[in-house]
Amino acid sequence: MREIVVISGKGGTGKTTVCAALADIASRGGRNPVLCDLDVDVPDLHIIFNPRVQQEQAFVSGNTAVINEAACTQCGRCLELCQFGAVRQNEGGQFSIEALDCEGCGVCHKLCPAGAIEFPQRHCGTWYLSRTRFGSFVHAQLDPGQENSGRLVSLLKQQARQLAVAEESDLILCDGSPGIGCPVISSLSGATLAVAVVEPSPSGRHDFERVADLCEHFRIPVSVIINKADLNDDAARAIEGYATRRGYGLAGRLPFSPLVTEAMLRGETLAEKDSPLARELEKIWERIRALADKPARRANINSL
Repeated sequence: MREIVVISGKGGTGKTTVCAALADIASRGGRNPVLCDLDVDVPDLHIIFNPRVQQEQAFVSGNTAVINEAACTQCGRCLELCQFGAVRQNEGGQFSIEALDCEGCGVCHKLCPAGAIEFPQRHCGTWYLSRTRFGSFVHAQLDPGQENSGRLVSLLKQQARQLAVAEESDLILCDGSPGIGCPVISSLSGATLAVAVVEPSPSGRHDFERVADLCEHFRIPVSVIINKADLNDDAARAIEGYATRRGYGLAGRLPFSPLVTEAMLRGETLAEKDSPLARELEKIWERIRALADKPARRANINSL
């Protein structure tokens, strides 16, 4: 089974737009891909995929302290113990805990003299198993302000792998999170190939280098797509040179095009209507698939 994760060092590079088009093309190639949106903080593949939800599950992670007012003796011990300012006291002397400020450390729960502080699990979001016109789709929505996005990403990947086995699919295609944080590390765990979508700008190259170093750390091969490459040809060539020196596969260049906005307004991928951009994406997918089926040897970065 091959697991391809589309990533970017920063937001706004066109990662999700490219991933949606690759999912469309892959679904026509007879590989029956399982699709997965791992950008759980701001998921948006569902906008294009228009999924039909088959299964919905709550994502529960961590705990939040809650005061049982009937059992509370108003001793104030919880206010003294809390290091995060989550405990409040009103004018009547009654204590309460602000859920958004509670870090779930459990100190107040353990040390309350009256045992008046409960410690229920925290509902952090919802994850889904769905069907789309391109195949099965695993996705989620993390509730605003909630943490544990890395854990939710790991859950989605586990579900995607189980679904791939059940459907006898040999390909999982994931839209990862931007950046290099915990959700990205979870996204890359166990991946066969990372496809980095890069824009030709100083910040685009800088953040691509950071996420490429992350892939190197986990020994995951990298393939590069330079998006909007014609907006800065010098920067695009510099990124190509950097990728070549590091031994990364260059999947291709994509031009800046108004077709992107037109496709988004129709709720379609870039590959659903024939165009030069769609044909270039098909070529890019062939290169990515070849790299995923037989990952190329990478350069030893210590020698560069």
